[in-house]
Amino acid sequence: MSVQKIYHPVPGSERTPSAKSRIVGEVDPKGLLTITVRLRRPAAGSELRTQSLELSRRAPHERKYLTRTEFKAQHGADAADLAKIEAFAYEHGLTVAESSRAKRSVKLSGTVEALTGAFKVELHQYSRPDLNYRGRTGSISVPEDLAEIVVGVHGFDNQPVAQPHYRHPGKSKVTAAAESTNANDGSFSALDLARLYNFPPALDGTGQCIALIELNDLNRSTNQVTGAGFKASDLQTFFSNLNLPTPQVVVQSIDGGANKPGPDPNTDVEVTLDMEVAGAIAPGAKIAVYFAPNTSQGFIDALSQAVHDTDHAPTVVSISWGGSEDAQPQQFMDGLEGALQDAATLGVTVCCSAGDNGSAAMPTDDPNNHWDGLPHVNFPASSPFALACGGTKLVGSGTAISTEQVWNEGLKGGAGGGGVSNKFARPEYQSSLNIPESPKGKNGRGLPDVSGNADPQTGYQIFLAGSPGVIGGTSAVAPLWAGLIARINQRLVSIGSKPVGFLNPVLYGSAILNGGVFRDIVSGTNDNSGTLNGRYTAGPGWDPASGLGTPDGTKLLNALEAQCVPKNST
Repeated sequence: MSVQKIYHPVPGSERTPSAKSRIVGEVDPKGLLTITVRLRRPAAGSELRTQSLELSRRAPHERKYLTRTEFKAQHGADAADLAKIEAFAYEHGLTVAESSRAKRSVKLSGTVEALTGAFKVELHQYSRPDLNYRGRTGSISVPEDLAEIVVGVHGFDNQPVAQPHYRHPGKSKVTAAAESTNANDGSFSALDLARLYNFPPALDGTGQCIALIELNDLNRSTNQVTGAGFKASDLQTFFSNLNLPTPQVVVQSIDGGANKPGPDPNTDVEVTLDMEVAGAIAPGAKIAVYFAPNTSQGFIDALSQAVHDTDHAPTVVSISWGGSEDAQPQQFMDGLEGALQDAATLGVTVCCSAGDNGSAAMPTDDPNNHWDGLPHVNFPASSPFALACGGTKLVGSGTAISTEQVWNEGLKGGAGGGGVSNKFARPEYQSSLNIPESPKGKNGRGLPDVSGNADPQTGYQIFLAGSPGVIGGTSAVAPLWAGLIARINQRLVSIGSKPVGFLNPVLYGSAILNGGVFRDIVSGTNDNSGTLNGRYTAGPGWDPASGLGTPDGTKLLNALEAQCVPKNST
């Protein structure tokens, strides 16, 4: 007589269907599925968050970032834990498709029937007004002997978890007349912005690798990717027009993700924008593009792969995707936050778009995502381990900035994201700032950290689907900053220093705060709904509409160089 096993729910895995969703069918029990099981950190690595923040308190030249090999040995999954998952898989007729100590994850493949039975999952086909998807209700559960080991299970649900943060220009005109730096339509090339923001010249990111996280559209019935990608011919034309070499590009497939351009060019805007902006700022850097389906499993697995990639070893990651943190499943947030903590420990900077829906952080007129009338912030930008990138509207005159203010073109035109987190406590590096309470009355993490030109009316010139165009949004600011960091890392490495790594604590240090490194944005608000009492308004110093401001790239390099080289060095 077999003994009935006791099962426990995985914390944070509880799901309920949205009010507008309804069950429309069952999932084929004989269909094949691959899920990702996330494992706990080993006992020695359980305080990784504390260690990462402790690391941030040190001057850059005193930091000891772990190599990826060292990280795997010190903070990777315990071999005994992996063995227990493998035994569990065998018991339930599942296949171990991948097992990674460094990423602390195991991918298990099998039939829907076997997987739902193994994890006690109730799975159905759902429909809501904007899409059909595979979803679940209740919790994911594991046997008692795995309850302390398994911290997340992803892949049963294939709902989208993120939106790209780009905007097309509307019909409105640039507020100030376009001057000699702006094109006639008010736009800029990425090189124009590099000059206006005084990015350090004679540097092109050589020796660095910039990782781009890109999420594919998905046929949620067949689970096959249907779009989002780039065309090599577009890149070649774009860089040729700028008299720049086309960067080395490598494409990585995660969970079936792929470079799948067209047939609708709108699905390719995000990927192409990211590649062309980052590549123009740092044409000497390798661009590694990690494609994954737009699901919680895909997003987490893509970032984790980029952070732990020993072949391409990115030093900076750009993420132009996200959504309101208050609408995200806890298990998804925990998984992505874990990868961001790993990045900080490894000395990898992660730049995240702060969003394009202002202080609401979600479309206020979307019938499928009813806005609650309160301010929110975007995740993963709201993570204390992410460099949150907000948006401005910039008009140039010659080689100088004429005017710059918070980007806000109203409900249809978008606005830069920013505010105060309900989910993440205020990090120590922001302790000296005057940050308002979060909407739920908490002392939360404030964002953005930094900003850059994002208004589509003063947007970025790109080349897409065989034609030139202009795109804006904080989607462009994340790769802009990633390119700047690649230039800075190139210089620091050349003088025997380390890459900047976890940059946030350094930016909020007195040497940079008081060093004229940022152009302070003091006008404008990101309340594009007009109903949030002007939250949030720009002002002197850091503010939750523009962060610390926009960069003087050369001054930033000089300030970092002064901190990255020991004072007794010759």
